[in-house]
Amino acid sequence: MIRSTHRRGRHKVFIGMAPGVGKTCRMLQEGKEMLREGTDVVVGLLETHGRLETARQADGLEQIPRKRVRYQDVDLEEMDVGAVLARRPQLVLVDELAHTNVPGSEREKRWQDVEMLLLSGLDVYSTLNIQHLESLNDLVAELTGVVVRERIPNRVLELADEVVLVDVTPETLQERLKEGKVYAPEKVGQALANFFQRRHLVALRELSLREVADRVENDILPSLTPLRERVMVCLANYHTSKRLLRRAARLAAAMDAPLLALTVQDPNRFLSREESLIQDECRQLCDDVGGTFLREESAEILPTIARVAQEKRITQIVLGQTMRSRIKALFRRPLSERLQHQLRGFSIDLHLISEGLPAQPPIDTAP
Repeated sequence: MIRSTHRRGRHKVFIGMAPGVGKTCRMLQEGKEMLREGTDVVVGLLETHGRLETARQADGLEQIPRKRVRYQDVDLEEMDVGAVLARRPQLVLVDELAHTNVPGSEREKRWQDVEMLLLSGLDVYSTLNIQHLESLNDLVAELTGVVVRERIPNRVLELADEVVLVDVTPETLQERLKEGKVYAPEKVGQALANFFQRRHLVALRELSLREVADRVENDILPSLTPLRERVMVCLANYHTSKRLLRRAARLAAAMDAPLLALTVQDPNRFLSREESLIQDECRQLCDDVGGTFLREESAEILPTIARVAQEKRITQIVLGQTMRSRIKALFRRPLSERLQHQLRGFSIDLHLISEGLPAQPPIDTAP
């Protein structure tokens, strides 16, 4: 484990839907602004790909010489992390965060090099295309037919102190491509016919906008109305739980919303073999439908449901009739009324689903 007496550096990521939107130019422009304001700035690694406009943006910025690495009788170049640390600037500009380093390098990925700089107390600006996020790999392949090999863990973006979306329209990006501002002329036709098709760019742009919007929402106070729907289904260890989970998954899909499956387990009570099997099946089914399974240990069921709903900014809660049967002896008032009391001050719809019956109309719990 790397330990440092320095404060952790701040990480700012410039993200976009595809190559050519202007992420690197924007990073260089902001780096030069910081330099003019008196910050000690260096370029740790810049990939221009022959773009003259990008190269011109780096004028006036100190660039750390790259490190040569020998691989299969070929000399390749990577960022010289040791030289950057020895130079010790205040801010380092690092292009293409998802890049895979030459085999035999000290670290496999460039994002790991950046992590080293951050742990050493240096601030870092970096660039990233949306398709390189690990969680989006299957979706990007489905949307574009392209399997992205270089990926970064989502936590890298989640831990970033700031994420800036660099955005242009698909039409503008296609024009840049035709003008030779993205790839060499001989590659333009193939790019337009494949990855840079308009429908692909529209989908990638939506992913980028959504990723940044979700991050902005994470900074909003929990008491404010969420920007997108979020569905939570509360599961007990009954045979009907899988049916309830599927119903909630359909609701989440219709709303284009993330799904959270919550089960609250009394730590003073052991599950039977049958109950454990049902819980395992629900966990697997939740994974199959693209949801997140969460098990909370608590003897207080409703307060736990309310707490998780507030922490996760849930907008829709799905409850089965079996859940009411399980706890009805504990409370005289109906389950929905009791839960509304726990959720006072939050705008959350409650769906009660009885066995063999359709869901009741949503109950708006807004004050």
